[in-house]
Amino acid sequence: MSLRHSYTLFAPFYDLMISAATRPARVASLRALGDVAGQTILVDGIGTGLDIPLLPSGAKYVGVDCTPAMLHRARGKCVGKNVALHAGDAMALPYADDTFDAIIMHLILAVVPKPQQALAEAARVLKPDGRILILDKFLRPGQAAPLRRLISPLLGQLATRTDVVFEDLLAGCPQLAIVSDTPAMARGWFRCILLQKN
Repeated sequence: MSLRHSYTLFAPFYDLMISAATRPARVASLRALGDVAGQTILVDGIGTGLDIPLLPSGAKYVGVDCTPAMLHRARGKCVGKNVALHAGDAMALPYADDTFDAIIMHLILAVVPKPQQALAEAARVLKPDGRILILDKFLRPGQAAPLRRLISPLLGQLATRTDVVFEDLLAGCPQLAIVSDTPAMARGWFRCILLQKN
């Protein structure tokens, strides 16, 4: 089963599964946006749109996701918001280089089959001095985590990987630098990471 099929099945109850648990971390991550007046911001892997009600006003937002069923759910949250939704792949974004002032990547890097490629694509479409806000679960370099590594191949086919090491992804994107990296949930397994493009 592909991830697109899995998330089509998850779409009707996705919000019930993760909305309450992830909301405080989403709020904390989005604080890094600051004043967004006049900016164009990508919500990469927008899913059912759980970030949409939390987005500060003043910016133009573009949400992209590869699953039509998730985008259908997100559309209902866009009423009164300046959010355009597009079908697209985080690993091959349908946007020109240097398009966005900021990019939000909440719970997407550990989901896609090629997370380093997804991060590189985000860096490509980000303007110089732009920021990437990441919320996701990552192993630390050298962390054993035998259970997470053992179940990752199966879970990765159904929903999400549990063995992604963020520092490995970042090594392939030398134009990105860490501004902040703070624990978010599950004793630091989930992290809020702010990057800036040189």
